[in-house]
Amino acid sequence: MYAVIKAGGKQYRVASGEKLKIETVVAEIGSEIVLDQVLMVADGEKVTLGTPTLSGASVKAKVISHGRADKVHIFKMRRRKHYRKSQGHRQNYTEIEILGIAA
Repeated sequence: MYAVIKAGGKQYRVASGEKLKIETVVAEIGSEIVLDQVLMVADGEKVTLGTPTLSGASVKAKVISHGRADKVHIFKMRRRKHYRKSQGHRQNYTEIEILGIAA
């Protein structure tokens, strides 16, 4: 059984027991959160789609840690114009473990 959820403007395919990094969620480490924006639930051959979300469906997850991803370097250059611009970015994330899917 798996589900497609929406978290932080992105969509993730999740199954019970998986660990994934999503956009930052304000929650304590070790606490349980409920992700209620479920777009699709599949149980074997039975697939249920939402329009856009499924009412009554939810995914329960446990917050494992908060952190920052590796630095992404942005370098822009125009040849022969003496233009160089360097920039960097580190995105915050929350690592969660999926405990269960309720459809």
